[in-house]
Amino acid sequence: MRIALHTRIREDRIAQYEAAHGEVPAELTTAIRAAGCASWTIWRSGRDLFHLLECDDYARLLAELEHLPVNIAWQARMADLLDVVHDYSEAGAEAGLPVVWQL
Repeated sequence: MRIALHTRIREDRIAQYEAAHGEVPAELTTAIRAAGCASWTIWRSGRDLFHLLECDDYARLLAELEHLPVNIAWQARMADLLDVVHDYSEAGAEAGLPVVWQL
């Protein structure tokens, strides 16, 4: 499944956000892949970030990462840098941004 997400960087944290993504822990990327994510790309336009994930099951991906210490540390680091953090519905049925049009 493909999931699109939107997040927004705090105005004074753009450089720190980009620096953090230059050093994502290998343990975290390994865990993301093991949880069923084949790819995750992030684009930035000003403070707005757009993510595109290809994964087996987004709700399962989040559940498998939720209690991992490396992910908890990463999420805390990101929370300090972001104004808007992506979310998903509790039901897991409507994850990420809604599709408006597709070719």
